[in-house]
Amino acid sequence: MDFYNNAGKMALGSRLRRLSDQITEDAGQVYKMYNVTLQPKWFPVFHALSQGTDKTITAIAEEIGHSHPSVSTIIREMVKQGIVIEKKDKLDGRKNVIGLSKKGKEIVKNIAPQYTDVTAAIEAALSQTHYDLWKAIEEWEFLLNQKSLLRRVQEQKKLRESQDVQIVDYTPAYQEAFKQLNEEWISKYFKMEAADHKALDHPQKNIIDKGGYIFVALYNNEPVGVCALIKMDDPDYEYELAKMAVSPVAQGKSIGWLLGKAAAEKAKSLGAKKLYLESNTILQPAVSLYYKLGFQKVVRRATPYERCNIQMELGLV
Repeated sequence: MDFYNNAGKMALGSRLRRLSDQITEDAGQVYKMYNVTLQPKWFPVFHALSQGTDKTITAIAEEIGHSHPSVSTIIREMVKQGIVIEKKDKLDGRKNVIGLSKKGKEIVKNIAPQYTDVTAAIEAALSQTHYDLWKAIEEWEFLLNQKSLLRRVQEQKKLRESQDVQIVDYTPAYQEAFKQLNEEWISKYFKMEAADHKALDHPQKNIIDKGGYIFVALYNNEPVGVCALIKMDDPDYEYELAKMAVSPVAQGKSIGWLLGKAAAEKAKSLGAKKLYLESNTILQPAVSLYYKLGFQKVVRRATPYERCNIQMELGLV
């Protein structure tokens, strides 16, 4: 056990597999002790069919939470051993259903004492533990159904890496990065327009000198993301969130979120009541980010961009 104590929670899967292998090995010996010709891995399928109703492979897979290919493999093995039979559905000849054979039904009768003894043995073991393993498994299954372990690790990775991201104010040293990052994504999905060239070629003159701001995201001291807070001459909005771009190599680090929050907080500190933006619904990750930031869709307004098909606003008060 020293290995698992040293490896810690990173070895969760290995430790559960070790426990599962140990229980499976014992289960195989238990079947032999009761002269039951089943393999431990067949039990979920056998139990599903022991209720007396023939079922399709799909129905069995859904009931026991296994994949269709896994159940198909088990069915083939059980058919070979004469425990189950495959036949046409009486109500729908296009479907095959699985049912217990005469041999399988005999096992149902003979396995009852094994069920009684195994249940009693497990309950006795559980009574000797400080934590209820059965309930803990139920809790873990529920949690992982809500959000997989993979997704949880992805979130932690994003959180850790986002802590290494620094949001800084624009300086002329970042002019080329501001231009390149924006040109990269615009050219990938659309075409550069006159308004793009105006803002990207001369950001100091056309954004900052007019009362706007530009934010730069640094990761390992390299500029990997940018966005602008553009001063608007509009009766409804004081500022527009625009020119947000994140390098493809740096995505997955919450950089867009950090840039958007920095821009919104700046606009709020300047007394803005609402923040405006324009986008295109083909950019699904970007639009999802805007909703996550709190933006809501608004009625279409006049825009200098051909590619714009969605406009949104964020309340700041």
